[in-house]
Amino acid sequence: MKNKGHYLKLVLFLGFCFIGLNTHAQKLEVLIDEAIKNNPEIQKVELQYSIASEKVIEVNSIPNTEFAVGYFISEPETRTGAQRARISVKQMLPWFGSITARENYVSSLADAKYEDIVIAKRKLITSVSQSYYNLYTNKAKQLVLTENIKLLETYETLALTSVEVGKASAVDVLRLQMRQNEMQQLKDVLQQQFLAEQTNLNNLLNRDDAMSVQLIDELIIPSEDVEINLGELALHPELLKYDKHYKSVEQSELLNQKESSPMIGFGLDYIPVSERTDMNLIDNGKDIVMPMVSVSIPIFNKKYKSISKQNELQQQEINYQKQERLNSLETLLDKAIKERISARISYVTQTKNLKQAKDAEGILIKSYETGTIDFNDVLDIQELQLKFQMNQIESIKTYYVQTAIINYLTNR
Repeated sequence: MKNKGHYLKLVLFLGFCFIGLNTHAQKLEVLIDEAIKNNPEIQKVELQYSIASEKVIEVNSIPNTEFAVGYFISEPETRTGAQRARISVKQMLPWFGSITARENYVSSLADAKYEDIVIAKRKLITSVSQSYYNLYTNKAKQLVLTENIKLLETYETLALTSVEVGKASAVDVLRLQMRQNEMQQLKDVLQQQFLAEQTNLNNLLNRDDAMSVQLIDELIIPSEDVEINLGELALHPELLKYDKHYKSVEQSELLNQKESSPMIGFGLDYIPVSERTDMNLIDNGKDIVMPMVSVSIPIFNKKYKSISKQNELQQQEINYQKQERLNSLETLLDKAIKERISARISYVTQTKNLKQAKDAEGILIKSYETGTIDFNDVLDIQELQLKFQMNQIESIKTYYVQTAIINYLTNR
């Protein structure tokens, strides 16, 4: 089925995001699959498409057959007898090809509505991926804070020992403890933010808010980026939808031309006649049967001319809307590419800085072995190290979030 073909493509189109991950990386694909199956937004759009498709059957019909029955209160007399009643049946038929034109028009509307399903699935995949990366980033930052808190506890032990031998003051210990408190506070805040983001992801999957999300252990930036096919942007469903809207207007105009044509009607009148009793005539009391043919001609056709003009203007509007959206998508794609490049640059820089911060930390430890250590320097280095670690995590997150956006724009 057409739906299933696009569905499989959509489930796979973020495969690049998982380059360089461990086996747990498949977890995101599982979440995406679950979201597409259960998300109410997707189900809503699919139902809208089904309704639009069902309308094709609705328009494949002719006008209602007209029946009429009349009874003569005062029976008119004719030469062969009195007329008692009149029974009529009439059927109007649209001009040749009108029904087909209606079917084509409604089918074109359904085709345009189908693109809404593709767009909704792409957006959902991107939202699930970005939420997942937010959770990973939060978890990674909490782990970094835990490590730094333990590191400060080690420094605190060193400071207490130095205080005992008179090589440090109690103020140094208090500063280390206050720094630990600050990091613990930040970790607690991150935990609350994690729960809020987890709720967001669970809602995207339409499942219990409190359900825990299993995250991968580590995300790394791949050594090389997959080549981006910029030509795929022109085939984005948001743009294809405009093409299908344009086609539906074309079909609307063809339907308008058919509806401006005459309609032909066929009918039959039946009049029962009473026999005359005062004389004997040929065809005495013979009922009347009268076949009829009628034509409905739209003499005043300003309505149809106006619809034609509206269709012409609407096509121009659609072209401008498509160009406007193409410009927006090109801007979004260019921004995502540039930000992903910036994320890689930032990651490399933070990695270098982090190595140097660890080297400085090692020098401080050696200074303690010689009997001298400045705990102000300890706090400064620790703060820098934490900053570089957090920036490194943010760079990884930015890289993958921008990759998800690029995939939304360029994958078919």
